[in-house]
Amino acid sequence: MNKKEVSEIRKNFSGDSGLFVTHRILTAYIDCQKEIKYREVRSAVTMPDDERSVFKDTLRQVLSPSVGKAFTEYAFPNEAYEEGGCQNMLYNMLDSCLQDMEAIDVFLSHIAQNIQYTEAFAVIIGFCTYSVRKKDKNDEYGEDADEEYRFLLSAFCPANTGSDGFIYDEETNTLIKKENTELIVQKAPTDGLLFPVFSDRSPDINHVMYYTKTPKKPNISIVEEVLGCSFVMSADDEKSEFQTILRTVAGDELDYMMITTLNERMTEVVDDAKTETEVATMDNKLLKNLLSDVGVSPERLEMCDKVYEDTVGTATFTVSNLIETKTTLSTPEITVHIKKTATDKVRTATVGGRRCLLIDLDDPCVEVNGLPTNLAPVSAEE
Repeated sequence: MNKKEVSEIRKNFSGDSGLFVTHRILTAYIDCQKEIKYREVRSAVTMPDDERSVFKDTLRQVLSPSVGKAFTEYAFPNEAYEEGGCQNMLYNMLDSCLQDMEAIDVFLSHIAQNIQYTEAFAVIIGFCTYSVRKKDKNDEYGEDADEEYRFLLSAFCPANTGSDGFIYDEETNTLIKKENTELIVQKAPTDGLLFPVFSDRSPDINHVMYYTKTPKKPNISIVEEVLGCSFVMSADDEKSEFQTILRTVAGDELDYMMITTLNERMTEVVDDAKTETEVATMDNKLLKNLLSDVGVSPERLEMCDKVYEDTVGTATFTVSNLIETKTTLSTPEITVHIKKTATDKVRTATVGGRRCLLIDLDDPCVEVNGLPTNLAPVSAEE
């Protein structure tokens, strides 16, 4: 799914649109010993409004607009549709409109046995439909829906006894330590799934979307053990592998200007793709072009294809995951943070035989530890 498709489903994930309906909601509780203590399917249509609203708020968080980072598409392997495969389990629940309890029990058992959670958690799954309207020759949506997109939206929410703190005790008129022994299910899911994906305005049962609240630390067990898919790089992994390629290819040619200019060029790539439906990605060809633009020598550029392949194979990078929002210059004793808008005010140079960091101070107002500071005049000798 691309950004536009996710945005369409997220935008219409409401009864107000007239196109979307949540029909049933499965709730289940799995304790820290991996035992399914409870599961129940209820009609969302007859559920009290305030309760239904809470469930829908939780499920909607899975539809993250951060496609390729917090919300990532995975392709099922061929064997996943065989009996015992996760794709087959999800399809059986979808096909029964979340009414086949045997299919539900099989999926919940599969989750309990394979997910790596150290604490108890709740599973919330909504069976939903979205009426898909097609565009006419004038590029306008028709009034009637041409087909129905049926999907399952799943949220995994950890449960704990809450945080420590103090409460006011009216009987003793004092503050006492909070004692909470009740397990509270968090409203914000840490992980989630969307099946099938909504691609080219149609359902695609061969792919699934995985959501993580923490893109830097996704739950790999859900992708590999629950879904049976091959995990792709996290945002942090992408940046680390990209830096490895950059260090190997550019080597000692890397300098301040090259690094900051490359960051600016990647920002331009992302900005140019903002109106596109697909997230901007980088392969070895684009990387080679960018490195050439920022001044890497032809001799070192010849290494790019092989280094890229040896590092990440044929995988592509999500460009937005590689961009630094600020530039950091550091030595063992000094660290300087530079905003993206000020990278041109900093230079490295050799002055009097010493390597120096030079900062252009266009604004005469300089503060040190929050205090206004006068700059000492530079003598003629300096």
